[in-house]
Amino acid sequence: MDTNSETGRKKDKKPKIFVLDTNIILHDFKAIRKFQENDIVIPMAVLEELDKFKKGNDNLSFNARGFMRELDKLSGNGLFGSDGVPIGKNLGKIRIELNHPFPEDLKDCFQDDTQDHRILATAIWVKSKHPDRFVALVTKDINLRMKSKAVGMEAQDYLTDKIDEAKVEYTKNEVIVMENPEWETVQGLVNGHGSIPYKNLQKEMPQPNQLYKFRIDKGGNTSNICARYDSKSRNIVLVKSRYAYGISPRNDEQKFALDACLNPDIQLVSLTGGAGTGKTLLALAAALEQEREFDQIILSRPTVILGNQEIGFLPGDQKSKMGPFIQPLMDNLDVIRRCFKPGSKQAMKIDAMLKDEKLLISPLAYIRGRSLGKVFFIVDEAQNLTPHEIKTIITRAGDYTKIVFTGDIFQIDQPYLDMYSNGLTHLGEKLSGQPLFEHINLTKGERSELSEIASKLL
Repeated sequence: MDTNSETGRKKDKKPKIFVLDTNIILHDFKAIRKFQENDIVIPMAVLEELDKFKKGNDNLSFNARGFMRELDKLSGNGLFGSDGVPIGKNLGKIRIELNHPFPEDLKDCFQDDTQDHRILATAIWVKSKHPDRFVALVTKDINLRMKSKAVGMEAQDYLTDKIDEAKVEYTKNEVIVMENPEWETVQGLVNGHGSIPYKNLQKEMPQPNQLYKFRIDKGGNTSNICARYDSKSRNIVLVKSRYAYGISPRNDEQKFALDACLNPDIQLVSLTGGAGTGKTLLALAAALEQEREFDQIILSRPTVILGNQEIGFLPGDQKSKMGPFIQPLMDNLDVIRRCFKPGSKQAMKIDAMLKDEKLLISPLAYIRGRSLGKVFFIVDEAQNLTPHEIKTIITRAGDYTKIVFTGDIFQIDQPYLDMYSNGLTHLGEKLSGQPLFEHINLTKGERSELSEIASKLL
């Protein structure tokens, strides 16, 4: 049952009324269908704000247009009226409410005439007209929620696609660590075929791509054996330290990450971790190592700009506009290029791939509408994507396509996302245990000693 429609339940069984803020629609334009039998009110101020977003190619504009089409379909040739129109079977009604002023005792509390204040005033008016029903303002704007609560108006976050904090294990490495296991149990990993039956370690069958780390202490020297459960063979297989286009892993987590990116059976990979842990670098190196297997390698990232300024508002031509967004990706490419001598075959190959656009670096806004067949697709800064955007990207994958999402869920730049509601967290929680998916959380910074100290202490 929808979290929003559960909160604040009263003894009576009349449907609740939820007044939606603009950011709910821009976050998920199908949100109106996720409040079950309860009624929805859209303030006129919300439509005024949506009008500013209807042009453009970014996700906000896509959601604004999608919602207006949905609203037009529901109303048809009729009017919303005072009761609204039905949203669908077993759902409530939706109506547009004209802007209303604050009541007399609150007029002096809000000096500025802003759209947020108009939405709040309308919500208060709706509440006053329905004293026998539960009424709440639903907004992802924390400040507006605080203002609402301060004047006695119930306010809630949109929780439908938010992962329960108690269930989130996405910030942790789901690696089973075994200290000094019996050598007879694990020797098959380093001898013979490099695999052992999972029953050597546990009775229950592990989840697909479950990661293992066996710590062996020999005479005071500790070494780790890394392994992964392969659901096809039903064996735990050795994860070797692999080399990819000049890049080799520096720690066990990077070893897991590179193995996942190079494994053709794992079509979807999620790499999380702080700055300097090597997420994007490893994904790019793996893509270049396998470039013969794909028609194109695409590196992309969301263009997070303050306000509703699209990339078109930035000065210069398209290349100049894209510069600030693709530069971090170019930096990772330069790290790989410096692994080889200038003029070497590998360095020249990178330049040729860039020239021929077999290696394409582009903001995510330019990827919309494409069909991704036989593509190695790397999406950087994926923590700034909504669950709907993540789904949109993955559903564009064609045959023989591999997608790698990288990001840090503690460094979110989108104002209405957090570590529990962003698309990267959603992806890990929903797809955990799928044979085609693997997640690795990188914890150790490898950029430099200075970077590592700053990350830990500042």
